[in-house]
Amino acid sequence: MKHPLTLVVDDEPDIRELLSITLKRMNIDTLCAENVDSARQLLQQHPFDLCLTDMKLPDGNGLELVEYLQSTGSTIPIAVITAHGNMDTAIKAMKAGAFDFISKPVDLPVLRQIVTKALQLAPDADTKERRTRHILLGESEPMRQVRSKIDKLARSQAPVYISGESGSGKELVARLIHQQSPRSDKPFVAVNCGAIPPELMESEFFGHKKGSFSGAIADKKGLFQAAEGGTLFLDEVADLPPSLQVKLLRAIQEKKVRAVGEQHETPVDVRILSATHKDLNQLVQEGVFRQDLYYRINVIDLNIPPLRERGNDIAQLAEHILASLNSNNAFQVRLSQSALTALKHYHFPGNVRELENILERAVALSDGKTIDADDLNLPINPEIVPDAPAFDPSKASLEDYLEDIERTAITIALENNRWNKTAAAKELGLSFRSLRYRLKKLGLD
Repeated sequence: MKHPLTLVVDDEPDIRELLSITLKRMNIDTLCAENVDSARQLLQQHPFDLCLTDMKLPDGNGLELVEYLQSTGSTIPIAVITAHGNMDTAIKAMKAGAFDFISKPVDLPVLRQIVTKALQLAPDADTKERRTRHILLGESEPMRQVRSKIDKLARSQAPVYISGESGSGKELVARLIHQQSPRSDKPFVAVNCGAIPPELMESEFFGHKKGSFSGAIADKKGLFQAAEGGTLFLDEVADLPPSLQVKLLRAIQEKKVRAVGEQHETPVDVRILSATHKDLNQLVQEGVFRQDLYYRINVIDLNIPPLRERGNDIAQLAEHILASLNSNNAFQVRLSQSALTALKHYHFPGNVRELENILERAVALSDGKTIDADDLNLPINPEIVPDAPAFDPSKASLEDYLEDIERTAITIALENNRWNKTAAAKELGLSFRSLRYRLKKLGLD
């Protein structure tokens, strides 16, 4: 049976020997290089499965090897070895495409974990993209790019910050990154940071010892320990209070956590993915979110486009959602062309989640087999209301927000047309029947 082959790059003979012996005990063959130039030559001559390189080399640095492999289109995972505490260098390497980093002095259990995960990476990116396509729907160019990035990010251990509006599918993207990664057989733990009371946050994240505070009647594992070997997804990370931001920063940098009431830190092997609908960079500028934590969790930024920027995907998404809803019905409901056209022209401030809600409501209220545009009862687009505020889920629910928009838009249209409902409906792009329904629903009749 052929053993995996690893390239070890370090100018210190003792480090090369230590790494080679450790890898040999894992049934991994090694070749060694002492500088960038000899490493490049070996990379051209042999089909390596992994590269471990020191950051500081006599004729350059490990970052050059990372960039070299990226430029050749190579899928060989590369991990860099950095001086203790030099996170800035490690972040640069991961931004450039490194799989992970190891701090000196080299912790051999951590090294073995990283090597094992790196060797689990599947080289067939096309197969992964095809598999992802059936889960993250859409053939628009923005969604093709997102799926391509998911595949690349799955091949790394770098923290990823997933940005995007509410309802755009950030948690789905996080789950896909986990499922395509070598951590897929370990837990995926998702937590909404805004849903945990501040006084319980430290215990929830890091665990606690029995008797460490009133009510701690038994030892409890935290979210980091629950995600051991897998992925921890921090949704709405902007809602973390400053006190926990400090502790989270340390946990990410040191890869260790300390339970409440515990004297010693415990090593953890967890990949951090985070997301929020808020502008995290703006919160950093305002001093609400720590800049150093922002740089740690935002090693790689993945933006999920809003549904209105990928209108060509609406038909496919609607078909998929309807198929799921129809599976519970005795008869099959379909969208008329007028309904599909209306959906394509709608703004969708609530994104895919709002599309699901609209179709679920239309199917539930449908008394036939076809849903027409009027049956959708689409809210009025915010763009037609002067100075309409952006949707902020922390201030109101999506339903209340949209009702306020509708109420304002309908009132303006009625006033513009001297309360002639037929003329107002035409101005709003609604049928008279649809306007009459809305007037009753909003208490304006």
